[in-house]
Amino acid sequence: MAWWLQGGYGMWYNIALISPPLVFVLFMVSQARRSISRLTHARSCIIASYYAVLWVVALFNLLWCLLQVWQGSSGQATGWNVLSLVTSFGMLLLEVSVLVFLLQGSYVSGWDALVHTLIFSTTIASVDTIIKAIYIFGFGVPLFVDSNDTGDLQKWGFWLAYKLLFVAIYASILCLPHTKWHNRLPARPAFYNYICALFLLNTVSALGCGLLASGVGMGYWIYGLTNICYHAFYPPFVYATFLADFFQEEDLHLEDVYYSEMKDAGFFDADWD
Repeated sequence: MAWWLQGGYGMWYNIALISPPLVFVLFMVSQARRSISRLTHARSCIIASYYAVLWVVALFNLLWCLLQVWQGSSGQATGWNVLSLVTSFGMLLLEVSVLVFLLQGSYVSGWDALVHTLIFSTTIASVDTIIKAIYIFGFGVPLFVDSNDTGDLQKWGFWLAYKLLFVAIYASILCLPHTKWHNRLPARPAFYNYICALFLLNTVSALGCGLLASGVGMGYWIYGLTNICYHAFYPPFVYATFLADFFQEEDLHLEDVYYSEMKDAGFFDADWD
């Protein structure tokens, strides 16, 4: 137990990192029977798919948080890098799929939206994982291992460009309401809160990476904080934003009271018969 508490960034960092994912997985376990029953009655392939993906991502993310102390052990470097690649693949798959599905709005049917979303998000996540794997195993850049590497332009330059790409994507979505494509956006405020949160998170993370690339050690604190926020809170944030209302609705006959509202907002399509 002592090796886990003292590894990585230290005891309080490890506790802050592991507690939310652990609580979320325990919550998912406690709600599993009720959630599966709701999915069975609703017969929504879209909600069922997102629920399944969220389960897998939450479990891998919890494992990543538990074993992140591996990054300080030379004997576990390969295992840590592989686990980090798999976890980042799942997190990015979930992140991209949410955006792609919601931005399609009601222009395609529920099944078509699901297929298009899975193909596109899987492609993006796969390319992302391949690029990171090339950097790690091909060029020897320790992307997922934090050490005394302040000023390492190869590592922190990569992460800076990576975070700035996501800043640009989320900033573009925030600007869409002022363009001719504003009708494609969901009407619910929760969607914009979600986009704003990820925009701010990536902006702060880019700041930390920029400081580290410039040789400023304070960037570790900023980068570490954003790392905690992303891995500790992103899966439950997705659940609370897009799935919680579905599973908390008491009336299983959702066509008239809940489903129609969400369909107009662009959250789900008419795949419940």
